[in-house]
Amino acid sequence: MEAEPASAVVRCGGGACAGGGTAARPGAGGRGWMVRGGLGRAMALLLCLGLTAALARGCLHCHRDFSEKFSFYRHHVNLKSWWVGDIPVSASLLTDWSQDTMKKLHLAIPAEITREKLGQVANAVYQKMDQLYQGKMYFPGYFPSELRAIFREQVHLIQNAIIESRIDCQRHCGIFQYETISCINCTDSHVVCFGYNCESSAQWETAVQGLLLYIGTTEAPVSSQPGITKLHMSRAPTPGQPDLGNCF
Repeated sequence: MEAEPASAVVRCGGGACAGGGTAARPGAGGRGWMVRGGLGRAMALLLCLGLTAALARGCLHCHRDFSEKFSFYRHHVNLKSWWVGDIPVSASLLTDWSQDTMKKLHLAIPAEITREKLGQVANAVYQKMDQLYQGKMYFPGYFPSELRAIFREQVHLIQNAIIESRIDCQRHCGIFQYETISCINCTDSHVVCFGYNCESSAQWETAVQGLLLYIGTTEAPVSSQPGITKLHMSRAPTPGQPDLGNCF
């Protein structure tokens, strides 16, 4: 009995990432098909993992000038320190900038930032970096230390920008939506949240009706929206607190 090939799909996250595997019916030659199918699925899984790692951008990477700016910084790092040991350390900091940013954000909410705030963070970082690069060669240890300081400030700026947008949401009454960019893959996204700033019982009634309507009409199942199904009436955190909790 001949084996019939069938496509095997390895899913990465929510969608199909790669294929290439085969399946076989029991019988002569079936084992060979299964082996090749297993290798195909394994290769597809490795591809998925590689793509997932490549998609971790780190917010600032999503800015239109990031590639040009950081390419310049990396190519001129060897001119910034008298000590040769500073060069590989500084180059590593610049190369891993985006990946390390995502590791340090420590947000309990999705890393989604508005274009306006992303521009503000990017301009602040570029200004600091450009000033650092205007100087001549620095004494040993100074240049990588300054890079780390700029990196830490950038992380705080991104945290504050994301959290401030969520706090601004709570100044509305009822369901509110604003456009953002996903720091994970730099795609356009949006945040939907529930604002508590209702001044009358009539406004509250309208807000709750809008919430129930949203839950009933949204494409995502209610079970996947724990923040919306459990309204949490808590004080809004101050900027700088990475754990905002539930906005809905």
